Amino acid sequence: MTIRNVAIIAHVDHGKTTLVDQLFRQSGTFRDNQRVEERAMDSSDLEKERGITILAKCTSVEWEHDGETTHINIVDTPGHADFGAEVERILSMVDGVILLVDSAEGPMPQTKFVTGKALSLGLKPIVVVNKIDRPDARPAEVLDEIFELFLNLEANDEQLDFPTLYASGRAGYAGRTDDVRSGDLTPLFETILSHVPAPGLDPDGEFKMLATLLDRDPFLGRILTGRIESGRLTMNMPIKALDVEGDLVEEGRATKIFAFRGLERVPVEEAEAGEIVAIAGLIKATVSNTFAEPQVTEPIKARPIDPPTLAMSFSVNDSPYAGRDGDKVQSRVIRDRLEREAESNVAIRVTMAADNDSFEVAGRGELQLGVLIETLRREGFELSISRPRVLYRDGPSGREEPYETVVVDVDDEFSGTVIDKMALRKAEMTDMRPSGGGKTRLTFSAPSRGLIGYHGEFLSDTRGTGIMNRLFEKYGPYKGSIQGRQNGVLISMEKGAAVAYALNALEERGVLFISPGDLLYEGMIIGENAKVHDLEVNPLKSKQLTNFRASGPKDEGIRLTPPRRMSLEQAIAYIQDDELVEVTPKVVRLRKRFLDPHERKRASRKMEAA
Repeated sequence: MTIRNVAIIAHVDHGKTTLVDQLFRQSGTFRDNQRVEERAMDSSDLEKERGITILAKCTSVEWEHDGETTHINIVDTPGHADFGAEVERILSMVDGVILLVDSAEGPMPQTKFVTGKALSLGLKPIVVVNKIDRPDARPAEVLDEIFELFLNLEANDEQLDFPTLYASGRAGYAGRTDDVRSGDLTPLFETILSHVPAPGLDPDGEFKMLATLLDRDPFLGRILTGRIESGRLTMNMPIKALDVEGDLVEEGRATKIFAFRGLERVPVEEAEAGEIVAIAGLIKATVSNTFAEPQVTEPIKARPIDPPTLAMSFSVNDSPYAGRDGDKVQSRVIRDRLEREAESNVAIRVTMAADNDSFEVAGRGELQLGVLIETLRREGFELSISRPRVLYRDGPSGREEPYETVVVDVDDEFSGTVIDKMALRKAEMTDMRPSGGGKTRLTFSAPSRGLIGYHGEFLSDTRGTGIMNRLFEKYGPYKGSIQGRQNGVLISMEKGAAVAYALNALEERGVLFISPGDLLYEGMIIGENAKVHDLEVNPLKSKQLTNFRASGPKDEGIRLTPPRRMSLEQAIAYIQDDELVEVTPKVVRLRKRFLDPHERKRASRKMEAA
């Protein structure tokens, strides 16, 4: 049996799930009448909403042709720069990539980052223009856009000579010309066989495998997935784990070996070089470790896990409305869930605070931590979240802070605005070049601290057309203070439902975040003050009744400006150090850390004294 390992890159809704399902059906992995409830390549609600792939997934099909069976492993890829190190490790398992593009929409920004990584690693792409039967399909223009994308990503001549297929995943056919409207996916299978090389690895050498993905099973414990680089692995064989420096992590046995067969992990007795397998039996080993026979001393070269650069405090929700929306509010339940997350997500680090009611959660970026918070609230958790802060360290010349390489693609007309805004955030421009089509590519070295909350502002400044990719670069000298939020906030001094009459009077004070009828409490932030200081206000004040003025069924004639509603990420980026974001399954509220005004004053005096 021959093996092919291929990664699939596609924007959400470009037809990846449907196409892979058809590959399953036509290879005999699924029966024609089999109902598939949950598919390996299906994106979660969160992935669909954000337009990114968050979790890498592995699956496989077996295709018989001319009496020979080929086992094709298909690996899905994360699509965002916060998961950049994972992308590099995942692409190290494969020998080719399929770029799946919608025939009307063309290549999308989110696919650009992973495609660039694949090309830089020397992988040869297969381009599939999907949904060719759409009435608004424009295959010729889309192909030109893909070619231009590859040129901008500095593809070599061999990569630019890519095979192109035109397909309809829904109808289950592919062809080599854009007028194809029937058939099956045989041309795609044939192209994978002819264009993706077989893993050129040594099955007779010493066993070595690089751990790429980490999962947890309630019965088997840690399960690590990777491609066997050399040798053969058999059940209960003695193995050890080495870190990227070659130091011993632990020794043990491969108690279970799983191969990917369709959507499932299937136990196997042995596996050899080139196969993608999952191993259970070790309790400390993690991603980037090398699994090997006891006599091996040299690890496989791997990119180390990027260190966390950003931390937030996750604490118990202690607002007056705590427990109304969610059923998971106790610190013990929150701790157990965060510890499970840290065990399966190598980029997350969790430590308990001294008060036992809050936890410091460190990760690599706002998006990554935002995804975790959104996942928790959908699971029924209620939390209070602090403002993100960067993690400093002591260096040879004093305090050092994390820096990121920021690559920005913008229309030429917006480049000046972006350069000015990045300069305010203490970023240094390291490169500027035209990227074709009236766009400019800007590269910066920027302190992570300055980038907190910038992405939303960046999209506004570029009218939604800009693309920003960020990657951890280094720890460097502390850059000094960076200007933060200039305005104070409007703080509710009462508990109850907001009244239109009161909000109408408050509009001249600043920008409101709430609507009439919203439930408020003392210490909750209801808007942004037009001035620099915080202001306590009464949003529940009603119209005074007199002989001439009766209470009507509603506040007639009041026209309020629509409130500024913040997403979870915007709220987290907006707050200051003395503020929190209250997150429940139904609402996101901004609040002061201390709800009582006297406690706030005492805390403020302590801070000034310090």
